[in-house]
Amino acid sequence: MANTQTATSKSVQRLERDLREIEPAEMGRDLVQYAREYARDNPEAAALWCFGIGFVLGWKLKIW
Repeated sequence: MANTQTATSKSVQRLERDLREIEPAEMGRDLVQYAREYARDNPEAAALWCFGIGFVLGWKLKIW
């Protein structure tokens, strides 16, 4: 039991250290790359997500 908690705390510490080393610009590029790959693999789902987000934004941001 203690061994599991130690391993978990070590992995959490390693994750926190790795997140501190990553630059925000690199995270943004990774996110864009992942979105492009997802859109290539699932074009229908990506189109529906874009339509849904555009619909909600257009509805909430309408000028009149």
